[in-house]
Amino acid sequence: MKKVAIVGCGAYMESGYGCPGEWRCLKAAAVGEGAFTEPHAVVSFVSCECPGRTVVPTLGMAAKLSEMKPDVIHFSTCLSSAKPGCPYTKPEELAQLVEDKTGIKVVLGTHDYH
Repeated sequence: MKKVAIVGCGAYMESGYGCPGEWRCLKAAAVGEGAFTEPHAVVSFVSCECPGRTVVPTLGMAAKLSEMKPDVIHFSTCLSSAKPGCPYTKPEELAQLVEDKTGIKVVLGTHDYH
C-alpha cells in the first residue's frame, strides 16, 4: 500500500468552511476514491499555514517524526481548489516548490465529495 502525506489549507480548515478536520481526505485515501486510484495509508496530515513558507519544513518534520517517508503528497481539495483561492500562491506553484524540495510527486486534490 502506498504511503501518502496530505497537506490541507490551515486557514480554510480552521474557518470551518465545510471541512471538519478533514474526514473527506482521510476517507478518499482509505478507500481509493477521488484523486486516489487505490487505497493509501496516510502517514501524515499537515496544514499549510499562511503564507505557505513552512509547508516544506513541516512535511520534512512529519516524515522524520513518523519515520515514514511518503510515496506521494496530496494537496487537499480545500488547498488545491478552494474559492476564493490562496492570496499568496497558486496551488500549482506551491506543488512545484514542494516537488523540487522533497523529490516527491505532488497531486492536486484528494476527494470529490460535496
